[in-house]
Amino acid sequence: MQIFKKFTWLKPLFISFALVSIIIGTYTAGFHVGTLEGGKRPEPPAGSGRVITSATSTPTWLSRDVDFGIYWDVWTWLQSRYIDHPVEEPRLFYGSLAGMVASLGDPYSLFLEPKDAEEFSEELHGRFEGIGAEIGIRENRLTVISPLTESPAEKAGLKPDDWIIKIDQKDTAGIDLNDAVRKIRGERGTQVVLSILRQGFDEPKDFTITRDQIKIVSVRWEMKDDLYAYIKVTNFNADTGERFRQAVEQIFTKKPKGIIVDFRNDPGGYLDIAVEIASYWVEEGLPVVLERKSDKSTSEYRAVQNQTLAGYPTVLLVNKGSASASEIVAGALQDYALATLVGETTFGKGSIQDIKEFSDGSAVKLTIARWLTPKERQIDSEGIKPDVEIEITDEEAKEGKDPQLEKALELLKNPK
Repeated sequence: MQIFKKFTWLKPLFISFALVSIIIGTYTAGFHVGTLEGGKRPEPPAGSGRVITSATSTPTWLSRDVDFGIYWDVWTWLQSRYIDHPVEEPRLFYGSLAGMVASLGDPYSLFLEPKDAEEFSEELHGRFEGIGAEIGIRENRLTVISPLTESPAEKAGLKPDDWIIKIDQKDTAGIDLNDAVRKIRGERGTQVVLSILRQGFDEPKDFTITRDQIKIVSVRWEMKDDLYAYIKVTNFNADTGERFRQAVEQIFTKKPKGIIVDFRNDPGGYLDIAVEIASYWVEEGLPVVLERKSDKSTSEYRAVQNQTLAGYPTVLLVNKGSASASEIVAGALQDYALATLVGETTFGKGSIQDIKEFSDGSAVKLTIARWLTPKERQIDSEGIKPDVEIEITDEEAKEGKDPQLEKALELLKNPK
């Protein structure tokens, strides 16, 4: 079985997670670990043509308050009494696993069927189709976390913190996040209509978005005023570390007087890439982020040898769409006074997920810890507050103005 890297990713709209009925909140541990020592293989339940490979004996560590015989009672009853029986067994099987993970009540912990797990892996490598936006559940509302740069979502006018009231005229009140992803995702060239409510709107407005192939170029750069390097980081994907390294090499040939790194609308990605990027400034061996687990133990992720941007005046641009991995880097550089943060308070996604792939290709994305900045600041649900707070109004955005970037240039040109 393969263990994937830890990552801090928010829920992507361009991945289809299967929606199945949650028929039971818990499920026998045997399906995770195979046949348990000392256990016997049970007879197949009624209506089943397959041999079940999990054990009927209850593990010693399992609560005696749970009767797993009920699981097979429910399975048998569904297969014999459902109006459209028999139900496909993989549907019931994967649905029950999805229900078990969903019972945690954590929007970032998910069960992925084999096809969905493969697509999720492709997404982390920057290959997918859809509208190119991140969504999540915030204050019980389906919310746009961030549209990706130059994506159909951004071109249609979606913004961070938009509330998705309807999907193709269907109300999203109480919607499951998986269901929302399934409804919005679709083939290239097809359209989806999202009814959006945002601050300043008197009523929801419909946004028609044409789905397309999304290819993320996670790092881009250019010179501003011929003196200051501007680096845009859109995601912390598998290729981001190498792309960032190449950008820095090219930037050095321009001999910049300062650096601007733009993390606005960056939803995150791999944790180790965040540590690698932070290490361009943070002294080798110093903590970049602290990982606090359920037992209150703390692990430190320390800067590696890399400090090629140390000493350069640096400004980081952040906003409400900056999340997870981008918050890790922003928090570390702010704690060590290595950069000035300009923009808006970040999203506040301070949890870390691990993905475990199982023998059939399915996977579970599970929250395993929460992270803190080097000074042990809590980021989850609070976000990183910038040193200089500046918002971009709708009018400024329509006019193509960027007061946050302008402020960054001003700070570099006129250091205190």
